Amino acid sequence: MRHLLKERERQLVTNKLNNYLKDEVRLILFTQEFECEYCNLTRSLAEELSAIDSRVRLEIYDLKADEDKAVRFRVDKVPALLIHGRKEYKVRYFGVPSGYEFSALLDDIIDVSRGETGLSSTTKEQLRSVKRPVHIQVFVTPTCPYCPRAVRLAHQMAIENENVMGDMIESIEFPHLSTRYQVMAVPKVIINESFSFEGALPEHLFLQYVMLAASENPLSK
Repeated sequence: MRHLLKERERQLVTNKLNNYLKDEVRLILFTQEFECEYCNLTRSLAEELSAIDSRVRLEIYDLKADEDKAVRFRVDKVPALLIHGRKEYKVRYFGVPSGYEFSALLDDIIDVSRGETGLSSTTKEQLRSVKRPVHIQVFVTPTCPYCPRAVRLAHQMAIENENVMGDMIESIEFPHLSTRYQVMAVPKVIINESFSFEGALPEHLFLQYVMLAASENPLSK
């Protein structure tokens, strides 16, 4: 198998997982054989990660053939990569997590394995009060150096509260969604279809949008 990661990158990943990974992590990949330009690339990357550390377990499903699994995990597009640990956290990547997003993926894997995040105690306390579904979509591109910060915040909040779902969406791979949400710059964050902003906001400002969305009427879906 041709490695996507160069030898130096593989060594850095190996060291990071050795040093910080705690419990097993499930990488759940949804793919399909047709009309998915980036599915094979995402699969290769996930397979490479699972080969580096045995605690990273890869499960692969087909969006159509395994429709029951797709419905259960609310996956409606591919490639989709979900990261689960002791709990089925709603930490999700739609599109290949390449470029700057690869670092976010590694950090998410570590957070999920440990069941904790580096969010401030104030943020964690406020998130505990969220009782309604909050869906955060973060549109990114692989060359955006500010995007991983927004993705990480969305995913960390999903780890802290099971009512929060955090999605990274690679805007180039899903142009119909980029058009729908008028993505002109990245990162662009959409929360519950009601609130949106551009740029990598500081944690406390990002949290304000999440809490506003949580105080709205519950999601209809």
